[in-house]
Amino acid sequence: MSLFPGFTEERIALPEITLFVRHGGTQGKPPLVLLHGYPQTSAMWHGVAADLASDFHLIIPDLRGYGRSDKPPSTDDHFPYSKRAMAGDIAALIDHFGYESAHIGAHDRGARVAHRLGLDHPARVRDIVMLDIAPTREMYATGGDALARAYWHWYFLIQPAPLPEMLIEGNPREFWRLKCGIQTKGGDPFHPEAKEEYLTAFDDPATIHAMCEDYRAAATIDIAHDDADGGAKLEMPLHVLWGDRGTIEVVFDALALWRLRASNVTGHAMPGTHYFAEEHPVEVAAELRAFFLRQG
Repeated sequence: MSLFPGFTEERIALPEITLFVRHGGTQGKPPLVLLHGYPQTSAMWHGVAADLASDFHLIIPDLRGYGRSDKPPSTDDHFPYSKRAMAGDIAALIDHFGYESAHIGAHDRGARVAHRLGLDHPARVRDIVMLDIAPTREMYATGGDALARAYWHWYFLIQPAPLPEMLIEGNPREFWRLKCGIQTKGGDPFHPEAKEEYLTAFDDPATIHAMCEDYRAAATIDIAHDDADGGAKLEMPLHVLWGDRGTIEVVFDALALWRLRASNVTGHAMPGTHYFAEEHPVEVAAELRAFFLRQG
């Protein structure tokens, strides 16, 4: 059984990296790039993609370092796993498919990539829907004890190598289940085939290291890039959604924080936890469809 019936699944060589990409839907319809989060792969979009396939040409990659995409060596400043590097991958992917620009739907880490994509490559981005994040810099600056307790993995994964890698590699599947189980409040919304894809990817020490580097970059070079922007804002329409049973709802005023970083912001809470795209894919697809088609 395929999670993405009718889609092509392939590794696509871009100028700087090779990404695993699922693509399908309807040729001639607007392009929509969907970006996943941690600790997942493009498989997280299977339910949403099935609903949107008749309205969009869907392009759904594994981010660099994740799933079946390349895991390049890192550097002392973590730049290869910066959101700037990841955003460059997505800009190149949009070019690969022959589009000048695309709609962007993104969850978790992928939404952080989308933020940087909109700043560094604004001509490539028509509009963005972000799922369950506030801006990285503001989350670190204002989250305090509540963020540290709920998003403990943010502070664990940024520890210098090889500490988190070594501890995770001792039992990677149980670590994955623990982290995701906490964020789903003990639920299990994951399709068995998707979950096995996540766990198989997590079995690879190179994936574990790359994911840690993603978080190390977020706490260092990504913030430096944000600070260097001089207050630049996203100018394309931004729609922000978050789970009403998740940390964003409890700890942050997501719309207020995004209005510091973007000029045209709408959004609201939706039923669910951090993984509400898999808990309620039909409702999430409806939000994406309505927003993107309204923008044109």
